[in-house]
Amino acid sequence: MASIKQLTLVANLEKDKEQALAKQYQQAKQHLFDNQQKLSSLEQYRLDYMNLIKKKASEGLAAKALIQHQSFVGKLDRACEQQINVINQATLVSQQRKTQWLAQQTKAQAIVKLIEKQSRIQNTLAAKQEQKMFDELASMSLLKRAKSTI
Repeated sequence: MASIKQLTLVANLEKDKEQALAKQYQQAKQHLFDNQQKLSSLEQYRLDYMNLIKKKASEGLAAKALIQHQSFVGKLDRACEQQINVINQATLVSQQRKTQWLAQQTKAQAIVKLIEKQSRIQNTLAAKQEQKMFDELASMSLLKRAKSTI
C-alpha cells in the first residue's frame, strides 16, 4: 500500500489538475457569455436598423435603396445565425469542461478520503502497538515484583 507521503503527493497533483480544469471551465463559461452578449448586440442592431428602414419607408424610399437595406438585413440575419452556431458550440465546450472538472474534483476528493482512511489505520495500529508495549512493560514490572518478593 502506498504511504501517506506518496498519496499526499498524488493528492496535490490531482488538486492542481482540478484547479486547471476549473480555470478552463470558467474560461469556457466566459467565452459563452461573451458570445451571448455579441448575439444580443447583433439582434438589437438588427431591430434598430429595421425600425430605421420602416421610418425611411414611411417617408418614401427608392426601390433600389429598399433592396440594399433588405440585403443588409439578410447579412445581419446570417451573422445572427452564425453567432447562434458559435453559441451552441461554446455551450457544448462549457458543458464538457464542467464534466471534466467535476470528474477531476471527485477523483481528488477520493484520494483525500483515502489519505484520511490510511491515516486512521496507521493511528489505530500505532495505538495498538503502544498499548501492547505498555502491557508488556506492566507484565515485566509485575514479574519483577513477584520475583523480588520470593
